[in-house]
This record gives sequence, structure tokens and C-alpha cells, in this order.
Amino acid sequence: MADQNAATPRVYLARHGETEWTKNGRYTGITELELTETGRKQVSGTAKVIVGSGKLIDPAKLAHVFISPRKRAHTTFEILFADAGQSGLEDEKKVTTTQKLAEWDYGQYEGLMIKEIRQLRREHGLDEERPWDIWRDGCEGGESAQQVTDRLDSLIEEIHAFQAPNMQGGKAADVVLVAHGHLLRAFVKRWLKYPMDFPLSMMLEPGGIGILSYQHQSMSEPAILVGMGFPVEQST
Repeated sequence: MADQNAATPRVYLARHGETEWTKNGRYTGITELELTETGRKQVSGTAKVIVGSGKLIDPAKLAHVFISPRKRAHTTFEILFADAGQSGLEDEKKVTTTQKLAEWDYGQYEGLMIKEIRQLRREHGLDEERPWDIWRDGCEGGESAQQVTDRLDSLIEEIHAFQAPNMQGGKAADVVLVAHGHLLRAFVKRWLKYPMDFPLSMMLEPGGIGILSYQHQSMSEPAILVGMGFPVEQST
């Protein structure tokens, strides 16, 4: 990002830490699971490096934090901001729990691994010509790709309301989303205005952070920030 764009608002994507189902690849939507000890350490390690005053995610620069209603997302938020202004953000009413960030509703596929889902769909007479693709086919008894698109587009409108007046700096306008693997990757597609079935391969590790922004300080040019320099430490 060019220096003159350094103040352009950002959206930070924070995936929750590891759970038992994350470890073995089970699709986890509405099921409430605690973070494993490793998961808590993943998030704590992320927080130590990039969350805090003068760091990549600086609470003073945040307009809002949106969190999935799932317990694993709330625990992740609490660990991320434990030493970086959690209470202040909440006191200033900058934290919202929203169903718009809930993980994809997997319906009949909840708790299954991908090979089990594909077997179940074959038993239901589906996918005779091509394999199941959640981005195109959605989930039986759960959400379609269009339903996920609709709720994410609504959230993006909320984020734009915070950021549009501050594209060249000024008021705090960065936003943090604390949510889930599928949902956050779906968010990236919609941020970039791609349909859900657009073939964009992405990875986001448990406890990891992704970054979105805008090119040329323009709302009409949403972008992935694929690389950046960390804030320079100020000498005292």
C-alpha cells in the first residue's frame, strides 16, 4: 500500500482458535465448542504480536468490532483484547454480537467430515455429475450460498457506513470481524464483489488474521491487503 494510502480504513478478519472439531476437520456451525489449550495459545500469540497500542490492530483506530454469536468466537475476542482495551471498546459500545457472522449453517452436515458429507449426498441421489461444492450447492437442511451472501452483504453495508466518511483518515474507521473459517472466506468473496461460487482459493489458520482494505482510497475498489509493513516503533 502506498504511503498516501496508509490511513485507508481496514477490515481485520480474525478466525477463532482451534477446537476439537477444527483438529479433525469436522464441519462446525451451530455446535458450541470450547477452544482447546492450543487454540487459546494460538490467539494469545496473535494478540501479543499484533494487537495493542501502536501495533497492527490498534484499539484507538477501531470504529467497531463485530463478533459471531458462537462461544468460540467470543472467547477469541476476549483473548485478543484482554490486554488491549476490551473493556474500553465495550464501554464505548464499539462491540456488537451479530448473527450475520455466524458460521455457515451446515444443516444435515453439522459435525461431519467432507468425505462423510459426500457419501451422504450420494445416498440422497445428489452429485451424480459433479462433486459437492459448498460455494455452489450450499447445505441440505442448512443455508444456501445465496442466504450467506445476503447476510454478508448486509454486514458490508454496515461496515461501509463506518468507513465511507473516513477514507482519507480522520476518525477511527478500522473494523475487526471475529468469526469462522468458511464464513470469513465467504466474506472475502463478497467484499471483492465476487459471487460465492467464484473459484478463489483461500486459507485462514485458526487464530489467524486476514486484512481487507481499498485501493486508491476508493469505496468502489475493495481489495485484499496481501502484504504490509508493521508499524514502526517510536523511539522514546
